Amino acid sequence: MSQTENSNTANTKEGNVLPAEKKSKPGKNLNKSNSSMNKNKSKGPDSPKSESLRKGIVNTRNRTKGSVRPEKSRVCTTLDLLKLKGKRKIVGLTAYDALFGKLVSDSGVDFILVGDSVGTTLLGYDTTIPVTINDMIHHTAAVRRSNPKCLLVADLPFGEASLSFDRLLESARALLQKGGADAVKIEGGRDVADDIEKLVLTGIPVMGHIGLLPQTVKSIGGYRKFGKEKEEAESLYKDAISLEEAGCFAVIAEMMESAVASELAKQILPPLIGIGSGGACDGQILVTPDLLGLSNFEIPSFVKPRMNLNQEISNVLSEYVSDIKNFKEGRNR
Repeated sequence: MSQTENSNTANTKEGNVLPAEKKSKPGKNLNKSNSSMNKNKSKGPDSPKSESLRKGIVNTRNRTKGSVRPEKSRVCTTLDLLKLKGKRKIVGLTAYDALFGKLVSDSGVDFILVGDSVGTTLLGYDTTIPVTINDMIHHTAAVRRSNPKCLLVADLPFGEASLSFDRLLESARALLQKGGADAVKIEGGRDVADDIEKLVLTGIPVMGHIGLLPQTVKSIGGYRKFGKEKEEAESLYKDAISLEEAGCFAVIAEMMESAVASELAKQILPPLIGIGSGGACDGQILVTPDLLGLSNFEIPSFVKPRMNLNQEISNVLSEYVSDIKNFKEGRNR
């Protein structure tokens, strides 16, 4: 998915960017009796986890009436996804409508993300910031109507996690109840961990997202890699641990230094799903139009498109228009 970098060590100019083992964690201590080192050695779905994490791994089977029962090997719940950590790589792709919902699901992905990237891929925005909760409900519901045989995750759009918890809960509920999502994805680390914990305890599964946060692109001055410096790498570590303790069933790592992402994947219980963060993550996700070469914007450097769908579509449309304009009687087209 992305350019794989050397991730055997997690060093910077200033030394190790991450602790060798978990010594202390920020946030609440959610009844974790085991030491960090023991927990690190006993990773996996059967190891001790916080009450929040247990609450976050709920049965989220395809709830659409009349849908075909998914194959046993497919990921249909957050628990299914968690169990894949350490067994094989997890793969996700985006979809924003019923057409691509079915195509992506039939490809065998483990989860579909209805990302707020719909703003830049389909709606013509320069960033994801203008995307609203109603946009996300609309597009999530369209993907749900394709009856995907995998986990369906919907992005919580810009600003929704920064308001009151009641507003956050209302928006997350709408994505599940009106949009048909199985889980929501929220950008941020320690700053949103407390609210994520409360969401999880209400029964709403949450996928975290750290590293580059596209919803903050205006405040950070553009897109860039995260974790190069020791201080920033340690901050990412604290964010990841906070999201684990809050009960996230998985965490997206976007545009993170590959060495840092590699260490984080070893340190946390939830799967770390990378996008532009090297090949050592527990899984990978891409924006589907980027993978297909279907974009009005420059495709990120870490993406290697499998085709140039822009050119293919342009050629077909131009050929059709030319054929009609030059149509002559007696010539079958």
